[in-house]
This record gives sequence, structure tokens and C-alpha cells, in this order.
Amino acid sequence: MAKRSRALLALAAGAVAVWAAREIPAQMGARASGARAERVRRSPQFSDGKFRNSVPASQVTVASAPRLIAASLADRDRRRPHAPIPVLTPDTGGDHSGLHITWYGHSTALVEIEGRTVLLDPVWSDRCSPSRLAGPKRMHEMPVALGDLPPLDAVLISHDHYDHLDMASIRALVDLQTVPFLVPLGVGAHLEAWGVPEQRIVELDWSESRTVNGVEFVATPARHFSGRGFSRDETLWTSWVIAGPTRKVFYSGDTGYFPGFAEIGAQHGPFDATLVQVGAYGDAWPDIHMTPEDGVSTHVDVRGGLMVPVHWGTFNLALHDWAEPVDRVWREAKDRGVDLAVPRPGERVDVDNPPVVDGWWRDIA
Repeated sequence: MAKRSRALLALAAGAVAVWAAREIPAQMGARASGARAERVRRSPQFSDGKFRNSVPASQVTVASAPRLIAASLADRDRRRPHAPIPVLTPDTGGDHSGLHITWYGHSTALVEIEGRTVLLDPVWSDRCSPSRLAGPKRMHEMPVALGDLPPLDAVLISHDHYDHLDMASIRALVDLQTVPFLVPLGVGAHLEAWGVPEQRIVELDWSESRTVNGVEFVATPARHFSGRGFSRDETLWTSWVIAGPTRKVFYSGDTGYFPGFAEIGAQHGPFDATLVQVGAYGDAWPDIHMTPEDGVSTHVDVRGGLMVPVHWGTFNLALHDWAEPVDRVWREAKDRGVDLAVPRPGERVDVDNPPVVDGWWRDIA
């Protein structure tokens, strides 16, 4: 009987694995073809079959993978909070004419700018991975269901990595909203493969812009890479300028620090607020993710007002302690006189009257 039970459990586990794996090919997305591929080839950022950074950036090599995997298995408790992360129910009432930012976790955020609503890098899935059974798992619930989001004016995607471009969330948003998706060059092929109508896909190269419902969106440079499978850099990565009639927000996307941020500040700044990547950095990939100190420098370079750190706290993607990014960014911001807000997931920040940084994460780190 015990042997039969084990066999049934193994059979059931195998069936679950097969069921979960059926979506992996779709998760990989699609390559640009036809007119989209031709536009990719014409990009000044594209050469020899790949997109290139304006400042070359080293990436994690295959040779370093065993060492990184071994390191990831050590001190795992420090890379997670020891108590539940506080999640707030977003306050959807109040003034909608000003500038508000709600951080949902990792890099997913809602920007309310002068009566318009913009969603950044929506990831609602439990894992940022092509598999439902493996890969980094979120450490807190999303503060709001996708179906409970307010009407959106635009969805912005910074690049096609799984922790920024989530197939399930995109497919749901297609049905729940009538919103356009603004994406870097090549990423539109993924969206089209997942059922996004062509007329709702806006692909932009660096320095290109599109105005939607009175808000101008400018795709600006970043220093990163792309890819959802074994090939890399066939799609572009970008930071974003979000410019309303009188207010401006900068979103860094994923990036290493580089002189291009000062150029963005000179051309498009100053910004009322910035959302800047500060987590998931490491010595093995110094050029493609910023340290917290780099993040503060980026905020200063683009001439930001209030800084909201993102890309930390939700998924375990690096070897540093869970709270290290926000501890370091808080210290650096104080040293450099930078206005900082560190909201709990779901906490709506009024950029003109931000909450005092209270170190809430230290109680659970």
C-alpha cells in the first residue's frame, strides 16, 4: 500500500509539473518579425544582431554561475524578513489632481499625475519566472487585485525580464482595461504573442516620445540588458520620463549607473519625483544594477525632488540582506540632503506632502 501511495504521489507530482510547464514556451514571448524587426534593425542602439548600451556593461557570465549558486544557498535567512511585510490597502480617495505614487512592491507602482493614472511594470504573479513551480517567489501579497485597479491611462514597461514583464498580468490587463502599453523596441512582439491588440502597443526607441491623454512619455536610456530565454539583448531596455502639463516623474527601470542620467536631467528635468532602482545589486554584476548610493546619485543627476526607492523588498534576487538596500539609501539620502519616501507596499504617497521616513522595515529585518 505504501509503495502504491508513493507511486501515486509521484504520478501526481509529474502531472503537476507537466501542467505547470505547458506555459513556459508562451512565457518566452516572441521575436520581432516583419515591420517590427525592420524597425529594430534601424535603431542606433542595435548592431550585429543585438541592442547595445551607450556605455558598455559587463554581465554575469556562465563561468561565474556555480559560485553564485553556491553563495545563494548560504545565509538565506538574512535575505528574507523575519516577520510579515506590512501591506496597506491603497487609499483611492482624496485629491487626484496633484501627484501621487503608490508602490505595490518591487518595481510595480501606480503614478497618479494631474488626473491621469499610469501603471509601471505590472507583476502580479507569485513568481518572477517562466515556471509556476520554480523561481523567485514574492514575499508579500499585492496590495490590490488587478481587477480593483482604477481606470488606467497607460501601462509602461521598462524591459522584458520576468520581474518587470509578467505574461499573466499583461493578459489580464488586456481584458480589464482599454489602456495602451508603452514598451521599448522589440518588446511589442511579446505582447502581441500574448493577445495584446496591435493598436494598443506603442514601441519606442530611446529619445522617442508619445503623448497619451495629455501625458507625454519619453523613452530615455538605461544601462542594462534583456532576454527571457537563452538569447539576450534582442529587445531594448529603457528608463521613462512621465510628463504631465506641469508635473514630471522619472522612472529608472533596471540600470547600472552611467553619465546618461545627467544628460536626462539636463534635457528633461527637473522632476518632482523619481522612482529609482536600489536593490538586487552585486559585485558580479556592477554595471547593470545600481547600488543604493548609485541610486541616490541618479536621483541627483536627473534633478529629482522626492525619491522613492524601488526594486527591493518583494523578490529575493541577490545576495545582500533583505533590508540592506533601503538602509543604505536612507543613509545616503540623509548625507546628501535628498528628500526620500519609503512607503509600505500599498501606501499612497502625496509627493507634495510625503510621509516621514520611519524605518518601518527595521522591525522585521
